[in-house]
Amino acid sequence: MSETFSFRILATDGEARRGEVSMPRGTIRTPAFMPVGTGGTVKAMYMDQVREAGADIILGNTYHLMLRPGAERVARLGGLHDFARWPWPILTDSGGFQVMSLAQLRKLNETGVTFRSHIDGAKYEMTPERSIEIQGLLDSDIQMQLDECVALPAKPKEIERAMELSLRWAERCKAAFGDQPGKAMFGIVQGGDDAALRRRSAEALTAMDLKGYAVGGLAVGEPQAVMLAMLEATCPVLPVDKPRYLMGVGTPDDILKSVARGIDMFDCVMPTRAGRHGLAFTRRGKVNLRNARHADDPRPLDADSDCPAARDYSRAYLHHLVRSGEALGAMLLTWNNLAYYQGLMADIRAAIEAGRFTERATAITEGWARGDIPAP
Repeated sequence: MSETFSFRILATDGEARRGEVSMPRGTIRTPAFMPVGTGGTVKAMYMDQVREAGADIILGNTYHLMLRPGAERVARLGGLHDFARWPWPILTDSGGFQVMSLAQLRKLNETGVTFRSHIDGAKYEMTPERSIEIQGLLDSDIQMQLDECVALPAKPKEIERAMELSLRWAERCKAAFGDQPGKAMFGIVQGGDDAALRRRSAEALTAMDLKGYAVGGLAVGEPQAVMLAMLEATCPVLPVDKPRYLMGVGTPDDILKSVARGIDMFDCVMPTRAGRHGLAFTRRGKVNLRNARHADDPRPLDADSDCPAARDYSRAYLHHLVRSGEALGAMLLTWNNLAYYQGLMADIRAAIEAGRFTERATAITEGWARGDIPAP
């Protein structure tokens, strides 16, 4: 732990980086995967399980928490760490993506965005200053600038307009955040699928001398090759000595390929959402427990796993839980998935330290390609 926010690189292998973020509430081993705790909970998981699975940090969402239960209420109750029983680092996103994708009747201008809640239709205004204020009330450790994320594909002029607006909002967020020892505000690189705009955005944010930088507006439906090309354009422009966070990504394969291009931090709802829908991530690829072939299979998902959900329950039982709509099915498969993701990150970190990242990534990919164990 550290009384200040700091980042250091411990090892590199090509563009892949093994590092650590130190701050008062704990150390984040990078590359890191942050489980998504949108509304103050990682769905279907106890926080103790999330920690035991290997998570150093979780993500909370400004938009959802401002609507319910309300940021001021969370502050009165001691902040999000006490409220959710998670004493370690928390990153909050700005709420911008959810405003653009979920809110009703939104109206955006230079000041910010006004919108109506998707829950009850109540009217709200989100400005860069208000976003930072809410994140401060939540008492999160890493706070994100408010930005405008355009859906792809989009017209070049629209992408450029949103990128430039996001840069102006980044300046306002930086001023609102001020100097908070032990905490950090990250800027967000925008620019859609235009490499030149991505570089312009990254250069302008770098000039602001922020404590970290995120790459936003990707994993929104574009092909993986486009996402990777944008990372190849962006990462070389960002400071070497600051953490890089790829927002909303992604699949295990996305993570491997993005680490290879210099990304340090990830978040995604995929492992928790998939678990609630009967899908398990394993070292032999994805396994759909809804399939009838598992109905009489006494074997576990993975007999060699350290996670009890993968090791100690039969596929037949998991299949029964999923097909019956039992809550325990979602709980066990979410547990398996988060443990798999955290195990993947630990594997990646060890491989970078050993100077064998490319070799290990190939072996992991080949394991997925072999597919699940044959039916009995």
